[in-house]
Amino acid sequence: MSAPTTPDLFALDPAAQDLLFREARTADTFTDEPVTDEQIAAIHDLIRYGPTAYNGQPLRVLLLRSPESRARLLPYLSGGNRAKTAAAPLTAVLAADVHFHERLPELYPHRPQAREWLADRAARVEQARFSATLQIGYLIIGVRAAGLAAGPMAGFDVAGVQREFFPDGGREVLLLLNLGHPGPHTGLARLPRLDTAEVISTLDG
Repeated sequence: MSAPTTPDLFALDPAAQDLLFREARTADTFTDEPVTDEQIAAIHDLIRYGPTAYNGQPLRVLLLRSPESRARLLPYLSGGNRAKTAAAPLTAVLAADVHFHERLPELYPHRPQAREWLADRAARVEQARFSATLQIGYLIIGVRAAGLAAGPMAGFDVAGVQREFFPDGGREVLLLLNLGHPGPHTGLARLPRLDTAEVISTLDG
């Protein structure tokens, strides 16, 4: 049985908890209201403080606003994702910068040798993908904090999107994200979540 919710244990008030987690849903429809550059900048200004390895911040976000840019993406999507992506106010291609280590002297200045630690491309790509994936989680919560909804999608031809938008190999595509003001939810009811006891254990000694 799930433990009772105890909002008084949180610094966030219950309404904020609901906005970010309990009432938030993965969006499959959106209104026609646009997502502004100012909203995107505010979201990034909030979520950039989430931790990443070496403070590397490798997530890169390519916004597809115009019909022309969206048309370049649609052929690479699975059939179930095309219509909702074409109709979304904004779609973002989320990628990891595999050259993030070049910024480490600026972002991790107390360890000037950190850039050399990641000279090996394979190790660097692994770090870039790991930290950028963390940042995607922060981004989704930031989108919700702005009163918007996110629709992340993994159903696409990764290699095709890579060739189309990042042919030089400097970024590795991880996920696609539709975002906007949420419309009516047309999918399943809220699916079950695991109980705390199924997820968390304690090792003593």
